[in-house]
Amino acid sequence: MVMATGIVSIAAHLYDMPAVAGVLFAANIIAYLVLLVLTGLRLLWYPRAFLADMADHQRGPGNLTLVAGTCVLGSQFVLIAGDVAIAAILWAIAVMLWIVLIYGIFAALSVKRDKPGLAEGINGGWLLAVVSTQAIAVLAALIAPHWAQPHRVELNFLALSMWLWGGMLYIWMAALIFYRYAFFEFAPGDLSPPYWINMGAMAISTLAGSLLILNAADAPFLQSVLPFVRGFTIFYWATGSWWIPMLVVLAVWRYVLRRFPLRYDPLYWGAVFPLGMYTVATWQMARALDLGFLDAIPHVFVYLALLAWAAAFAGLLGTLWRGLRQPAL
Repeated sequence: MVMATGIVSIAAHLYDMPAVAGVLFAANIIAYLVLLVLTGLRLLWYPRAFLADMADHQRGPGNLTLVAGTCVLGSQFVLIAGDVAIAAILWAIAVMLWIVLIYGIFAALSVKRDKPGLAEGINGGWLLAVVSTQAIAVLAALIAPHWAQPHRVELNFLALSMWLWGGMLYIWMAALIFYRYAFFEFAPGDLSPPYWINMGAMAISTLAGSLLILNAADAPFLQSVLPFVRGFTIFYWATGSWWIPMLVVLAVWRYVLRRFPLRYDPLYWGAVFPLGMYTVATWQMARALDLGFLDAIPHVFVYLALLAWAAAFAGLLGTLWRGLRQPAL
């Protein structure tokens, strides 16, 4: 929810919707604090269940939303509030969370004795490892121009390193996900909304690459690899764009042909985030690479992202309302 609300707020900001961006920014601060407190309470009250989820193939990678959500909120502080100090604090928290979670989760999944098969064990949520890594790169690239040298160069180098590592992670994981698509039985219930992160992971990789291109003037080493960064940024964008029609076709198959019930699920925020991220990434890449003819794409997607956010939020409110109306046992 924080990831989706934050990136849609940024998209609205880029398209001169200050009221929408501001409201979503304020809502995202509240959502972040509430969810952070609830997560902490769950860890305090139910530590065994919390740690068991960390070592679960289906649920474990989902914890990396802590990293990505923190970085997206930090990006809002830079772009909308102009507060680099708070953004830097959030970035430092995200880095520490990333170190603990990404190594903790994948170490636990590696050493556990009983493991599911590929069809039962992997889903689009695994790509949150890519999204969280690239989110750190994005926020670092946004903060870097506001820092003095040599810290500006050092932060850009870290952003480049995370960007490259995120790309390598995507190659590993997307290959397994595509293999699972093509060679295992696929039921409508298997196509959960986090599969949209197939596209979202490439969109945030595009955004990070675009920001590195814009930062090249401040870091000589970036200038030396600029053709590579430009090429891979377009590569990431093209891959993410390829996923969109595929995901739409699969959604039609799930909801129309197989008549899977459409009701609110917190996982649907995982489908809102990629739409917002694709909007922001395409907008930024068009400027970084002087590709003005692409402007029509984010101009449409910003409204799709806002509509998707509104639908998910309405579903959340409806679920809360129905829960409040149920008589206490």
